[in-house]
Amino acid sequence: MNAWLAAAAVVVATLLPVGIFSFRGPMFDRVVGLELASVLGTLALVLLAEGFDRDIYFDLAVVFAVASFAGTLAFVRFLERWL
Repeated sequence: MNAWLAAAAVVVATLLPVGIFSFRGPMFDRVVGLELASVLGTLALVLLAEGFDRDIYFDLAVVFAVASFAGTLAFVRFLERWL
């Protein structure tokens, strides 16, 4: 296990408190938690790509970042009246 994989494990471990935060609190805080979880997921994929030395994981991280940003925009648009 190298430093990249250890860092990826730490980032994945931080997803648990963010997930708990996203399930509680006001609606705006939930959306912020969702966006933070997508950023942490993307960062974890980048760290795993570097740790395993696989270039395809970088592509997956880029696709995940774009899809999560678009998904968050659609989610906010849907919840616009409550925010």
